[in-house]
Order: sequence, then structure tokens, then C-alpha cells
Amino acid sequence: QVQLVESGGGLVQAGGSLRLSCAASGRTFSSYTMDWFRQAPGKEREFVAAISWSSGYTYYADSVKGRFIISRDNDKNTVYLRLNSLKPEDTAVYYCAADRAPLFRVGGTDLIAYWGQGTQVTVSS
Repeated sequence: QVQLVESGGGLVQAGGSLRLSCAASGRTFSSYTMDWFRQAPGKEREFVAAISWSSGYTYYADSVKGRFIISRDNDKNTVYLRLNSLKPEDTAVYYCAADRAPLFRVGGTDLIAYWGQGTQVTVSS
């Protein structure tokens, strides 16, 4: 059974930091791109960041570039998203996803193979 399990969300003040984790199990993900998306209340789910599991290359949405860092630990089969300099507009449910799209094609949801259940991040002003 394939599972992506996120953790690490919570309530933080503006300017603070959090580290989200996505533990992957049930299959080999080496051929996938691993993504983070987020969805704020009343808004569509939006792409945040991606990392190639095999190469480690990364890609970020403009809204988080320079503040968020995506990384992976192959031994632990876990992907991380470090959220720095958080703003109230970063408040959302954050989702991990295994994406069949190569890194140069990420951003959409049409090739997402698996989703995690999400973890809430709330940034207070």
C-alpha cells in the first residue's frame, strides 16, 4: 500500500519557521518527482516546490523562492520542506505528492500519482 504521510505543521508567528516532512512508503519513488502543494481556504491548490528524487534538483514557485527549501533523505525515504520567513499568506494545508512529471514539467496536478493527507500550517500576524 502506497502512503505519503505528512507531518510538522502547526501554528507559528509571522517570520518564524517550520519543517514539514513527507514519509513515503509502499513502493520505490526513485523515478518520481516529489512535490509540495498547498491549499488555502477558498482557493485552488497551488504548486509550491518540487525535487527530483534521483538527481536532487529542485524547483520553486516564485512566491516561496528564497524562503522555502525542499530536500530529501534517500535513506529515510522522506522529503522535507523547510518554511522560513513565514507570512500570514502562507497559511494553508500543505500536501506532499508523488508526481510522474519530470522536474521541468511540474506545477500541474494532471500527472500526480499519489497524494498525502495534508498538514495544516497557520501563520499568525
